[in-house]
Amino acid sequence: MTHSFETEHRLGYRILGWTLAIALVTGVVVSAVQVALDVQRVSDELDGDARQTIAMVQDAATQAVFSIDSELAQQVVDGLFAKAAVHRARISHPDGQTLGERRSPLTEASFRPLTDPIFGHEREYRQPLIRPSEPDTIYGYLDVQYDTAPAAETWLNRSAVTFGSVIATALILGVLLYVVFHLLLTRPLLRIVRSVKQVDPENPDDRLLAMPEGHKQDELGLWVNATNNLLVAIADSQKRRREAEDRVSRLSKYDQLTGLPSRDTFMEVLQRNIDEAQHRNYSLALSVVGIDDFKSLNEQSGFRVGDRVLQSIADRLTSKFGSGRFALARLGSDQFAVLEKELSDGFQAADSADRILSCIQLPVSIDGHMISTTATMGVALYPSDASEADRLLQSAEQTMTLAKQHGQNHFQFYVASIDQEIRDRKLLEKDLNSALDKHQFHLVYQPQINLENKRVIGAEALIRWEHPERGLVPPDDFIPVAEANGSIVDIGQWVLDQACWQVARWAKDGQPLRMAVNLSAVQLAQDTIVEDVLNTLERHHIPAGRLELEVTETSFMTNLSDAVEKLHALHRAGISIAVDDFGTGYSSLTYLKQMPVQHLKIDKQFIRDLLINEEDTRIANTIIDLGRSLNLTVVAEGVETEEQEYYLSQRGCKLAQGYFFSKPLPADEFETFVQRFHQQIVENNT
Repeated sequence: MTHSFETEHRLGYRILGWTLAIALVTGVVVSAVQVALDVQRVSDELDGDARQTIAMVQDAATQAVFSIDSELAQQVVDGLFAKAAVHRARISHPDGQTLGERRSPLTEASFRPLTDPIFGHEREYRQPLIRPSEPDTIYGYLDVQYDTAPAAETWLNRSAVTFGSVIATALILGVLLYVVFHLLLTRPLLRIVRSVKQVDPENPDDRLLAMPEGHKQDELGLWVNATNNLLVAIADSQKRRREAEDRVSRLSKYDQLTGLPSRDTFMEVLQRNIDEAQHRNYSLALSVVGIDDFKSLNEQSGFRVGDRVLQSIADRLTSKFGSGRFALARLGSDQFAVLEKELSDGFQAADSADRILSCIQLPVSIDGHMISTTATMGVALYPSDASEADRLLQSAEQTMTLAKQHGQNHFQFYVASIDQEIRDRKLLEKDLNSALDKHQFHLVYQPQINLENKRVIGAEALIRWEHPERGLVPPDDFIPVAEANGSIVDIGQWVLDQACWQVARWAKDGQPLRMAVNLSAVQLAQDTIVEDVLNTLERHHIPAGRLELEVTETSFMTNLSDAVEKLHALHRAGISIAVDDFGTGYSSLTYLKQMPVQHLKIDKQFIRDLLINEEDTRIANTIIDLGRSLNLTVVAEGVETEEQEYYLSQRGCKLAQGYFFSKPLPADEFETFVQRFHQQIVENNT
C-alpha cells in the first residue's frame, strides 16, 4: 500500500499557534498580576494622601471646635477642597452639631462601573479632634470623604499601558520563538522527510538519509544516524525473512498461553487418530471442556489472573492426561479438548470425564488467593456419534453448549436427539418472537410475606407463556432464548407495564402493595432503561416506592460501572433494588458496597434443603447475617414448610415467599388470597 507523504497539517503552523497562545496567556497572566498589585498600591496611596491631608488641618479644626468658631471651621473645610479628590468635609461636635461642612458631587465617568467595585465609589475617614493637653477629651470630629474617581482613572490608564506593553512583548517573543523553531526544527525535518521519500523499500540501504547541515551533533543528527542504522538493519532482516516465517509457522501450531496444540493442529491429530481407529477397529471419545463462568472470573479478578488459571488447568490436564492414550488441545478462549484413544466402552469415557472434572475442580493458588473453578463437558464418541473429524468435534461442542444450559460442573454425552433439540430451540425462538403480539403472555403474582407481622406486603410478578400448541412453556425454557435474541427487552417492558398497571389498580382498591419485577442483564444494558422505567411509573401514576427491581449478580458484572450508574439513578428516584438468587453467582462484598441494594433474596436451592442439608443451612445463615450486617432486608425464596418458615423467622429473615404461603396466582385469585390470609391472621390472634 502506498501512502502519501504530503503535509496536511504543518508543524510550523502548530508551533506558531501554540507559542502565540502561550505568549498571549502568559502576557495576560503577568499583566493581571501587575494590575492587581497596582490596585493595592493605588489604594494605599489614596489612604496615605487622606491621612496626610487630615493631619495638616487637624490642629486648626481642633481649635475651631474648642472655641466653637464656625467661621474658622468653615475655612478649614473649604481649605480641604483644594484637594480635587475631596468629595465632602465636615467638622462637628461630639453631639453631632455641625460647625462647618461642604460637599461636591462625585465625578461622573464612564469607567466608574469598572473601578467602583475595586476601589469603592468613595472613601470616608474620621479623625477625632483632641487637644494635646487633654488627650482623653474629644471635642469633635473631622469627617472627610474622598472621591475615588481621580485615583481610579490614573490606575486605569496605567493598567491599559501595562496590559498593552506586556502582551505586545509576549507576542513578539512568541513570534521570535516560532522563527527559532522553524530554523532549528521544522525546516530540517522537512529536508529529512524528503530524504525518506527517496528511500527504496526493496533496497532500503542503497540510499540513506542525508544529514541536515549544522545538526550532526544534536538530536536530529542522532535521529538521522539511528534511522540509517535502522534501514541497514531492515535490509539485513529481509534476508532472514524466510527463516523467521518458518519459525512463526511452527509457533502458530501451538497455543502460546498454554503450550497445547491449537484447534487447527488438533484437527489434524484427530483425523489421524480416526484413521488409525478405523484401521484397528476401536472407539474414540472426544470431550470438549468449557470452564464455567470464565468471563465473570476475568471481569472480577482481571485477565492476568484468568490467563494464569488457564495455564494451571492446562498443566494439570497435561500432567494427568498427557500419556499416549490421550491427546489435548486448547480450542480457544476457555475451551479445551481431550481425545481418549483405544476406548473399550462408554463407561470408560464417563470415568475419564469424572477424572477431568475432578482435576479442574482443585483450587488454584494465585498471588496468595485460592481460586476455585468448575467445568462443563460435552462428550461425543467415534464412530457411534460421528465418523468424521469436524462432525465429531461439532457434536462434542454442541453437547457442551447444551450441557451448560442445564447447569454447571457436569458432563453430558451426545445423543442422536441433540439435533432435534436444536431445531426445537429454533422453532421456540421463532414462536417467541411473535408471542407478545399474539397476547400469549400473562402474569401471575406470588405473595411476599412479612415474617414479623405475618402480613402480605407485596408480590413478585412472574411471566407465563401459554403456547397454543406446546401449552404452558416454563420460563426457564424461554427466558434464556429471549435474552439471547434480544426480545427480552420488549417482553420485560411489557411485564413492567402490566405489573405497574396492576399495582395502580390494587392501590385504587385499597391494597397499596409493593411489586417486585425482574430486570434482566439485557434490559439493564439498554441506554434508555432508566427513562423507560420512570416513564412507566409516571404513566400509571404510582409512586416509585411501590416498585422493586430484582437483578441477578451476573447481570451487572459485564459492565459494572454502567450498571451501578443506572441502578443508582433508579434508586435516587425512589425505586428499591434487590439482588435475586444471591449466593449462586460470584457473590462479592465489593459489588454490594457499590450497588444501591436494599434487599438480598436467598435462592430457593438453599431453602429447599434447609434444616436437612447442613451446607445449605450454613449458606442461608451466612446470607442472613450478611444482610443484617449491611443493613439489608433478606428475602427467602421457595419456602415450602412450616419448619422452614419458623426457622427463617427466628434467624432474623424479614420477608419470605413460596408455596408454603401460596403458589403464584392470577390477579383476581391473588386479591382473594390476601383477604383470606389477613383474615386468618386476625382470627388466629383473637
